[in-house]
Amino acid sequence: MIGAIAGDIIGSIYEWRPIKTKDFPLFDQRCRFTDDTVLTVAVADAILTGRSYQDSMREMGRKYPDAGYGRSFIQWLFSDNPQPYNSWGNGSAMRVSPVGFTFNSEEEILTEAGKSAEITHNHPEGIRGAQATALSIFFARTGYEKKSIRSEISQRFGYNLDRTVDQIRLTYSFDVSSQGTVPEAIISFLDSDSYEDAIRNAVSLGGDSDTLACITGGIAEAFYNSVPEHIVAKVRDILTPELLKITDTFYLEYITRKS
Repeated sequence: MIGAIAGDIIGSIYEWRPIKTKDFPLFDQRCRFTDDTVLTVAVADAILTGRSYQDSMREMGRKYPDAGYGRSFIQWLFSDNPQPYNSWGNGSAMRVSPVGFTFNSEEEILTEAGKSAEITHNHPEGIRGAQATALSIFFARTGYEKKSIRSEISQRFGYNLDRTVDQIRLTYSFDVSSQGTVPEAIISFLDSDSYEDAIRNAVSLGGDSDTLACITGGIAEAFYNSVPEHIVAKVRDILTPELLKITDTFYLEYITRKS
């Protein structure tokens, strides 16, 4: 989960200033957490407390109204009668990493990922993106090799994962769709040799960089079984005490205990 948050923070300054290189500073003074982090922590909070994903996201989201939500999500967030809005966007995938780290069967992962998505992103692509991301994390943390992850996710979700980061980078541009983000984020992980390399791959595609890196970061953390300490330290400096407390509690309950 901290891997997803770190990806969001690292990618935050390139969301509207896309780059096509892996040679960039991981952090500078403009780095910040965005809606990707806020809603990832909200999903973790829902799991910890047993509250609904909707209640947790709406409470957490309202505490951070300037985090960078999309227009439809803002309307949902502040509505008196929130309803899913058939989104096929990548928002359901960027917030789902706690699900992948918590549950211990493929069936549970798919069910909970779907529940976390459908409160807003009830379009089939929105649900599929969340499920593919969470299941990738589950496979990564339970010892699957990259070849097996590529095969399983391709077959289950119909994503073309036979491309490389270098091939994608040539023509890729900003894309907020789930189907135009999740496969590319997974490939960024598959083509990496470390957590940091995965994040650099994702940002270098020149797209929706914070979300790409957030999705990639969750999978990479699960596979490489850690996030470099210098990255974790920067993330901890940037998060608010509230977000950090929930993150730490989640780790104690669901990640540290399992390792």
